[in-house]
Amino acid sequence: MAAAKELKAVKRENAGKGAARAERRAGRVPGTVYGENQPAASISVDSVELGRSIFAGRFLTTVFDLDIDGQKTRVIPRDFQLDPLKDQPIHVDFQRLGKGAVIKVAVPVHFVNQADSPGIKRGGTLNVVRHTVEFMAPAESIPESITADLAGLEINDSLHISAVKLPEGVVPLIRDRDFTIATIVPSSGYLEEMAAAAQKAKADAAAAEAAAAAGTPAAGDAAAPAAGAAAPAAAAKSEGGDKK
Repeated sequence: MAAAKELKAVKRENAGKGAARAERRAGRVPGTVYGENQPAASISVDSVELGRSIFAGRFLTTVFDLDIDGQKTRVIPRDFQLDPLKDQPIHVDFQRLGKGAVIKVAVPVHFVNQADSPGIKRGGTLNVVRHTVEFMAPAESIPESITADLAGLEINDSLHISAVKLPEGVVPLIRDRDFTIATIVPSSGYLEEMAAAAQKAKADAAAAEAAAAAGTPAAGDAAAPAAGAAAPAAAAKSEGGDKK
């Protein structure tokens, strides 16, 4: 995991909608810090700085040293809200992280080696079942992403969580089954090709069955009756010659 990033904040003395609106007019985003058996604290963060952190990606799996009026507190973002029209942050929540804390996080999945998947080479498509996976992870070693290797996967193969190498101490939240992360699904062209092949095989089997029921000899046995018929004819000719 990358080192904790720093983010500055200030305490808010007043809570409520009116105070939150005043903070936003001043270019700041109201927020809350909670957890570690301490009272929740109302804070505000610079809107531009917070927006930069959010849109940089992986915001909800990034650990911050939150500098609140000169006092640093290690936290992780738990939620944020964006203005639906301006696409700017309007609220943020942080959870305090004590020493040795293990927390639930949703980690994005990074797929690699698509070019080494025979199924994809044959026209299959990667069907992502889980873009993120929830884990219990030590706060000090939260992975930025997990890597899912597609090498060797054929059409209709599935990639399960057991095939993914995880950092030490990081375990899936779902423990009762080996859940699927992605599958290689056939394309429409591949399905049509398989359907045509199955139809041809069925037709060939039906033709062979009909030929067998009618007593029609196989192609390899066609010469046998002709050879058998030639023997009596030769014998008759021989008998006629002996009478002379």
